[in-house]
Amino acid sequence: MGLELVIFIAAVLLGIFIYWRESNGNGAYRLLNKIVNSKELQMSADNPKGFVFKQAFLPRLIFVVTLVLIAALVVEFLTPLTVFSSYDGISAFSSFAVGTLLGTYVASFVIKTTEVVEEKSDSIGDIVDDAVEKGKDFIEDLKTKDNKAVEEAKKEIKTDPQTEADKKSARERLKDKGLM
Repeated sequence: MGLELVIFIAAVLLGIFIYWRESNGNGAYRLLNKIVNSKELQMSADNPKGFVFKQAFLPRLIFVVTLVLIAALVVEFLTPLTVFSSYDGISAFSSFAVGTLLGTYVASFVIKTTEVVEEKSDSIGDIVDDAVEKGKDFIEDLKTKDNKAVEEAKKEIKTDPQTEADKKSARERLKDKGLM
């Protein structure tokens, strides 16, 4: 299990490297495209698509599994290691394929989020500044409203004349009503 975890982490890193490399340039994909396709079907010069960069899930899966299969065949035939003859070899093969595929998606997420952050960095600062200003205005309004409310209450207390009923005690008011 320990070796398989190490293989998986290495595969994720390889997937990140493959995606990052293709995001910078897709020369190998263009070369293969020129070899395989006729002039009419070749991709345009400004198309950034690569083997895994800007591809859907199935083309990515096919490329990654093919790449790992070729690497496993090279290891199988050129070294004394037997990749396909044991459970451990097949498990390592599948772990490497899944890890590489996962690494391409992790790299895609990281690259897209950095692009969004770079684009929105100025507007995020403006949004935060606006929110701070609105908060300050809100606090000022609360302070002035509280002061106004206290002053109005004091004015009402001063201006309300006390009636005769208010001057009587509770006992006298009950006697007036005939309850006592």
